[in-house]
Amino acid sequence: MSKKAKMYPLVLTNPGQNLIREMEKINMQFPPTVVLTTFIWLLLLNLSLHQGKGLPYMTSDVQQVSGKSFDYIIVGGGTAGCPLAATLSEKFTVLLVERGNSPFGNPLVIDKKYYGLSLLQTDEFSSVAQSFISKDGVSNLRGRILGGSSAINGGFYSRASEDSVKKAGWDDGLVKESYEWVESKVVFTPLLTPWQSVVEFGLLEAGILPYNGFSLEHLKGTKVGGTVLDKLGKRHTSADLLEAGNPNNIMVLLNTTVNNIIIDTNRKGNETRVRGIRFIKSDGSSSKIHEAYLNQPNNSSRWGDVILSAGALGSPQILLLSGIGSREHLKKFNITVEVGLEDVGHGIQDNPSIAVFVDTMPAKRQPESPQVVGIAGDFRFIIEAGVVPISLNASRTRISAKIAFPASKGKLELNSTDPRQNPSVIFNYLAEENDLQECVKMVQLLERVAKSKSVSMFLGIRPNKTKSMSSADQRRKLCKSSVRTFYHFHGGCRIGSVVDKDYRVYGVKGLRVIDGSTFQESPGTNPMATVMMLGRYQGIKLLQERKDNSYSQHP
Repeated sequence: MSKKAKMYPLVLTNPGQNLIREMEKINMQFPPTVVLTTFIWLLLLNLSLHQGKGLPYMTSDVQQVSGKSFDYIIVGGGTAGCPLAATLSEKFTVLLVERGNSPFGNPLVIDKKYYGLSLLQTDEFSSVAQSFISKDGVSNLRGRILGGSSAINGGFYSRASEDSVKKAGWDDGLVKESYEWVESKVVFTPLLTPWQSVVEFGLLEAGILPYNGFSLEHLKGTKVGGTVLDKLGKRHTSADLLEAGNPNNIMVLLNTTVNNIIIDTNRKGNETRVRGIRFIKSDGSSSKIHEAYLNQPNNSSRWGDVILSAGALGSPQILLLSGIGSREHLKKFNITVEVGLEDVGHGIQDNPSIAVFVDTMPAKRQPESPQVVGIAGDFRFIIEAGVVPISLNASRTRISAKIAFPASKGKLELNSTDPRQNPSVIFNYLAEENDLQECVKMVQLLERVAKSKSVSMFLGIRPNKTKSMSSADQRRKLCKSSVRTFYHFHGGCRIGSVVDKDYRVYGVKGLRVIDGSTFQESPGTNPMATVMMLGRYQGIKLLQERKDNSYSQHP
């Protein structure tokens, strides 16, 4: 056996089908909650290191990485981290650290027919989704798996608007090239379900015009968007993008949580520089700390970076745990202040959402992800619909809307010095009066869609031709009492306050943040497309930057 062959973990033969058969056997004897718990346990036991074709080496053994050095270390194998790692691996060695497991071979993630089931039951250390409740009292979820939230979301794919690209200061040509790179690998044209076709007509009846047909662009009106769920019913997460990299240059460390960044205290000329990372096992079985380092060429201009791609909650949390943030806040946790950067965790936002169930009671309908979107109110309101599971055997039919550009901002702080614990976050939903007024308008629009002739006839309900009885005051109360998340939270490491235009953290060399925590606003109907694009885009920029530095050193 070759040396390379020995490195790769065991790949089970058709593991998904085997597990489904086991679940069917268990389902005959036990309640649904027991079935789901057992199913997840079987997945973790049997599929922890299952891989697809062409993927880099993956391991959960921290000893295989401990003490080693790499050109780049990416913290977070999510929506941005995977395309970033694939791109950088063209020329450099990359360590990609992911706190969760692999999605490959996991039917709860990959199979469309199980859409939403991975969100129903979460645990402290190992579930695909990690739940948290903001200080606003709103329940939320974040991805904890290679592929990040692209492995648990609705799979809806839509590019950012031209205005968003312009505001971000990105290069139009490279943005287009980066989107197309992603789309060539993981994006598909959906086959509309009957319910999605009904929603399409309902949006048009509500006056959300024009009709744009299928488009990946962010356009005013009603359209069919892209999807990462293919025609065979398989999900393609950002983890699939790793196949486009050089597998010999990437090592993926799974089930590992980064504790903090190693900052060089031997500061020559008052230089603060990152040297590597400290990490622990995610499962809570051990608190032993391990380290991995950046390669240190003699010429400091050729050093790589530690890049945080851990998301809007993870990236600011790691900065704070590393002593980068508000001095006053860090002192509360006895964390040595390395860089006083007051805006870390500030300006975090979530898009306020209101959702209505249009069916009268739970049913055994197959869960459906959104395929159609209404973009209304001069791009201010986004409306989508789906069928969401509420248990293993029941689902509800829902129409949801979000405010695209909320004015209200929140704050993220540490809860604990344990990096496996969620940080404390408040989004301050509808705190600004303008957001509340926008919500009232959005609810009125949502009512028009929900009561449309198309939706009513599909559900077997007599169309309501009378005007809505709810007043503006009643809608305000509804907004305050029923506000929920659209799962599009962003910010906390914003460009201009925490990172510069090249995504470098202010005040420290060798450290960048590249993910949705840098966004000023959530782009498009779903930020997944743009976060994937950003990983590819910034990877290309870094390759060019290193190439330019090389030329400057060797005229």
